[in-house]
Amino acid sequence: MSKRNSQAAKSAARERLRAEREREAKRAKAKRQAVVALSVVGVLAAAGGIGYAVVQANQPSAWDEAAKATVVAPANASGKNGTTVTIGESKSDNVVHLYEDPRCPGCAAFEQNVGEAVNKGMEDGDYKLTFTIGTFLDGNLGGEGSKNALSALGAALNVSPEAFLDYKAALYSTEYHPEESTDEFAKDDYLIKVADTVDALKGNKKFQNDVREGTYDAWALKMSDTFQKTKDVKSTPTLKINKTVIETPSTPDDWQKALKDAGVTK
Repeated sequence: MSKRNSQAAKSAARERLRAEREREAKRAKAKRQAVVALSVVGVLAAAGGIGYAVVQANQPSAWDEAAKATVVAPANASGKNGTTVTIGESKSDNVVHLYEDPRCPGCAAFEQNVGEAVNKGMEDGDYKLTFTIGTFLDGNLGGEGSKNALSALGAALNVSPEAFLDYKAALYSTEYHPEESTDEFAKDDYLIKVADTVDALKGNKKFQNDVREGTYDAWALKMSDTFQKTKDVKSTPTLKINKTVIETPSTPDDWQKALKDAGVTK
């Protein structure tokens, strides 16, 4: 191998190595630029997502809006904001007052076991029935099922007192009352499904629209406020006979005894 040829080969090799290093440097630079660009896009996207989430979180809920809305009271209600619900035409001065929460399992048990007997006494003219319904379980458990069910009860009351009573019984029934920890009543479709078991509400488009549009949402919140302000009611269900809190009866016989002890029946 001649010396000249050796030097030329070395020069050529060095040139190829330099060129390769330049190409590698360019590829590495391009890769770094791509990574930086993708990172920027990712950060912007994440920031945008976080920004959207923050905006959404700060948007007022339907219930926030309802709290500021004009109250539409259902027919068959009276008093300030329509929060007095009294049913029955008894000529006596006797009044039975029930305090309940739609999600309350104790209320469901009471309605299933004693509700029919309570309604019968009202129908027989022994007393009037009045109701104050709260929504404190939404705060305790999370969700909005109690508020939503109360609004739907307002829509039923707007149809008739009988529809209100029958719908309340259906909501508390063994078939349709959900577990306390679930929030089925937050779903309008579920409330309408239950309503379809009540003759006066089955297929009733006005009732269904009122449920879906939240016509009585503001009323439900006012009713709930009235419940919260009742200082001698510590739990649900609570019953009063002529303004006196009684021990909650668990059977129709217990209920008859409570009425007799209160001097309502002989």
